[in-house]
Amino acid sequence: MIFFFLPHVLFSSSMFDYTAQLNMSTPNTIIHHHHTQRKMDLTIDPSLRVWVLFPIFFVMILVGVLRHYATILLNPTPKNGDAMTIRQQQFLMYGSNLRLNGVNLSHTAFQKRQSYFVEQFKAGKYLADPENDGNNNPSQMLNDPGQFEKVMDSMKGQAMMVIPQTLMMGWVNSFFAGFILMKLPFPLTIRFKAMLQSGVNTQDLDVRWVSSLSWYFLNLMGLNSIYALILGGQNQAGGVQAMGAGQAGAMQPGIVYANVYKGEAENLALANPKSILVGVEDRVIKQFS
Repeated sequence: MIFFFLPHVLFSSSMFDYTAQLNMSTPNTIIHHHHTQRKMDLTIDPSLRVWVLFPIFFVMILVGVLRHYATILLNPTPKNGDAMTIRQQQFLMYGSNLRLNGVNLSHTAFQKRQSYFVEQFKAGKYLADPENDGNNNPSQMLNDPGQFEKVMDSMKGQAMMVIPQTLMMGWVNSFFAGFILMKLPFPLTIRFKAMLQSGVNTQDLDVRWVSSLSWYFLNLMGLNSIYALILGGQNQAGGVQAMGAGQAGAMQPGIVYANVYKGEAENLALANPKSILVGVEDRVIKQFS
């Protein structure tokens, strides 16, 4: 939501009066106090917008684009699954589609398909490897080359996320520590103060003012829509979301399809949809009569 107001925040002269540089770490900070208000009213040097706010914004976009292409170069080409594994997954999908869309069949047709799929699911006929399907213990997963390759790919992806973020945060802390950059055009509660004013220890400053470090975190969390506009929806430029997804995927154990088949057999056996074909003749005659 922060980037919906970004053009107004950056270019509105009525919202911001950039006349003096403010660095909270220096003693010569220019702050105008209005004694009729309890909050600080600040005037900020316009050069902060050119030399601090815009550089952080554009460098974050550039780092995300470079991260996207570097991740593509490091990740191997996805391997095609074997025919037995694809058949195992597709048969499970067929049963799920029958359970969800059974209303489109007659009662007799649904019962015939229901009995067939339930019998096949319970027998595990379409499992890719029925003998070793339930043997996914940690020791075997570590010895499996496929699982080891997944863990290594996930570690590469996390490195591509953590290293640029660490360098960017160090760059912001080294060159732009303590700066107040802009003021949000909408009111906020005091709970947002710690998030928007990181690195600025001022109790009576209005919560709508945003520090340089908080501006970095806002860009880190909120640039996904801009990355999608530049690189497309399926991109690797995201920050903490992509890192969390990669870590979860690496630690997830293999799926035991024998148990999944048994669960789908139970769900399908309990399904009793009411066919939309019942009384269709009367409904058509009533509609067009």
